[in-house]
Amino acid sequence: METGAAAVQLIETREGVPARAMLFLDADLEDSAAKAAPLIEPVLAGEADMTIATLPAQRTDGGGRGFVVKLARSGIEQATGWSPVQPLSGQRCITRAAFEAALPLAPGFGVEVGLTIDLLRQGYRIREVEVPLHHRVTGADWHSQVHRGRQWLHVLRALAVRGVRPQFGGRGPQR
Repeated sequence: METGAAAVQLIETREGVPARAMLFLDADLEDSAAKAAPLIEPVLAGEADMTIATLPAQRTDGGGRGFVVKLARSGIEQATGWSPVQPLSGQRCITRAAFEAALPLAPGFGVEVGLTIDLLRQGYRIREVEVPLHHRVTGADWHSQVHRGRQWLHVLRALAVRGVRPQFGGRGPQR
């Protein structure tokens, strides 16, 4: 995300025109990425500083159990009071000012959680927007489970850096 924002900044400098918004999309959206426009509209209209896509029910392989999503959602809620529908959605549109305010970004798969917490704590406006995007299905094999484990650790680290201590056993993160 930081590399993409830096590339946009180079274009802004060369063209002499600042970008009004930056759109970030995951690479595995395939053809559905063309349907991301609803994320841009609230940002350009000044109604939100960042939008986050909420996606329709996705095809699954039965491999995921929602542990990472629950950790992310409860951590964001504990840190800010807001409970997002899809806290790990990488489909976001953001103003340059909001992006700069969130730097440095949390590393790895903790970036979305860190970005959301950091912006909300600074008073930026975030809105979730329903968008008909579809991810490529993640497998249920060993490699996919290891991937989910890395996601969980990265989200846990992003929460810890922001003072959120998860309580495992049903009570959710604690501050």
